[in-house]
Amino acid sequence: MLFKDIIGHKDIKEKLINSVKNNRISHAQLFLGKGGTGKLSLAIAYAQYVSCINKTEDDSCGTCKSCRKYNKLIHPDLHFVYPVVRTKKFKKPVSSDFLPEWRSFVIKDKFHSYNDWIDGIGTDKLQGSIYAQESQEIIKKLTLKTFEAEYKIMIIWMAEKMNVSASNKLLKMIEEPPQKTLFILVVENEEQIITTIRSRIQLIKINRLSEKDISDELEKIFPTAEGELIKDSARIADGSFSVAKKNIEQVLDPTFIDANTKNFELFTNLMRIAYGANVLRMVSWVDEICKFGREQEKSFFQYALRLIRENFILNITPENKDEITFLSDKEYQFSKNFNRFINKNNITNLYEEFGKAQADIERNAYDKIVFLDLALKIAQLLRK
Repeated sequence: MLFKDIIGHKDIKEKLINSVKNNRISHAQLFLGKGGTGKLSLAIAYAQYVSCINKTEDDSCGTCKSCRKYNKLIHPDLHFVYPVVRTKKFKKPVSSDFLPEWRSFVIKDKFHSYNDWIDGIGTDKLQGSIYAQESQEIIKKLTLKTFEAEYKIMIIWMAEKMNVSASNKLLKMIEEPPQKTLFILVVENEEQIITTIRSRIQLIKINRLSEKDISDELEKIFPTAEGELIKDSARIADGSFSVAKKNIEQVLDPTFIDANTKNFELFTNLMRIAYGANVLRMVSWVDEICKFGREQEKSFFQYALRLIRENFILNITPENKDEITFLSDKEYQFSKNFNRFINKNNITNLYEEFGKAQADIERNAYDKIVFLDLALKIAQLLRK
């Protein structure tokens, strides 16, 4: 992965490159940013630059022995940790159990979705996690001497999914790292990383992509798409290339169904049913959402909180709504009538109830009870 292949983030790229040139590589770094901004690709490009034998002023050479191995993610001094799931084959899974699938997933695209990864390796209601046994694998890999490069590099993707036990053992490695070791934690939710790790690691904030960067890349991928569609998709994406790309895919191919499409249908149905206070239809809605896996359920909460926020903004600032709201066309068509139900009297309570329900699902609570209780509370709050 070369820096030049990743759109945007000019300042971050320069900062990372200069850290190598000036021999000021922090042994533990946290790449923090929202999904769809290319954090993992940046981490790999950085690792490749560190390891490149013939690095240039602004990028890896792309052709040396090290770069050729990085292109296939097979460099012996590059290690990955990522969330995995328990299966019949792997009762105590670690990242290396899914290495072929991981390499294929990373190489296929420069923007990586956690839900796409879990859907690709899991089934039913499995949740992804970085389990306690992974810490032993990390220790084993990093205590060995380097094979070819100057640094051993460990990239931990979605590190917030790390088990507490694994986090504590990782902390010891960060406090007393083996010589010439580089940790890169790639994270979307910093608050879920234990405080003791956050306080000992250099933070690199990965900003949202600009609308221009997103538009330019979309034009390359979808040369036949109308300019207005590309412009609108870039605007509503709120800095996430993945969101923009999926929006265009859906418009160009109505049969394309992604997580946001499912979540939109689930959200709008819930709001209509809750407002009508129809308990029997609530039960049917609960049965529907509980057919999905835990990761899809958690994805629904994130989507719902976003739409609630956008509707509240739409309600209180209708005069400049186009500048500060990020809604697709179908979301806006629903929201222009719905937004009046999200107001200062219920916005805080709605956020709290969705947050509590999300936390319960993450703790493996019985989902049917959680969602039914949520629906009943929404029915009350929408009438405030």
